[in-house]
Amino acid sequence: MELLFPLLVLALLVPMFLGIRRQKREVAKTVELQEALSIGDRVLTTSGLHGLVDGLTETTVDLEIAPGIITTWSRAVVRDVLPDEDELAESGTENAGLTSDFEDHSDAGSRVDSLENGLGGADDGRSQARLTKE
Repeated sequence: MELLFPLLVLALLVPMFLGIRRQKREVAKTVELQEALSIGDRVLTTSGLHGLVDGLTETTVDLEIAPGIITTWSRAVVRDVLPDEDELAESGTENAGLTSDFEDHSDAGSRVDSLENGLGGADDGRSQARLTKE
């Protein structure tokens, strides 16, 4: 009976200690990744945004999220460095789950133009009618 309490305490403390060690290891890995960023890296942020590193400071990173669109983020939001498309092609992995199923952008300009001109959806007639009634 006297041995039961120390065994119970030990049974509770060992998993907690191991969990803390694992968490510290993950934090150290993330800090190392964020310090090793370089211009030109493709990154994934904690919010799921994919971008290309365009500039770096001590605490921030500038990400190019679209051609000519650069936003400034804290380095802490960088979750992962993604492999380049060239590396994916060399490894034989197609898309590797990093791109969407809608890769055909040839018609994107005409879709944007049609949306801007009000010709983009199935209910455009109803929307237009609602706007003209008022």
